[in-house]
Amino acid sequence: MSDEHGPVTAQDWDRRVDHACQKLPERGQRIVAWLREPARFPVRVVAAILLILGGIFSILPVLGLWMLPLGLALLAQDVPALKVPMEKSARWIERQWRRWRPKKDEAARRP
Repeated sequence: MSDEHGPVTAQDWDRRVDHACQKLPERGQRIVAWLREPARFPVRVVAAILLILGGIFSILPVLGLWMLPLGLALLAQDVPALKVPMEKSARWIERQWRRWRPKKDEAARRP
């Protein structure tokens, strides 16, 4: 990924997705690779819309807010204009995570 303070590009988002996919178990990697194939466009769009709707209606028991960003990430595969905002959001979340999670050194010093 490019420098956190430099300009954000669609390629940064693509690299982030590729890196995240490498962390999945083998079966998950195969599923994501299948889903990212250009021929799977209709499947991706339908799945993305369903996930986004599920995230919007997250007050219902089975659905959850986790579905919204996943749907947007899936939609970004086919809507290049979403890649930069998704990358900026991911960077913001990472900054907040580093800011709020307890430091390992501080946790080790606690009794």
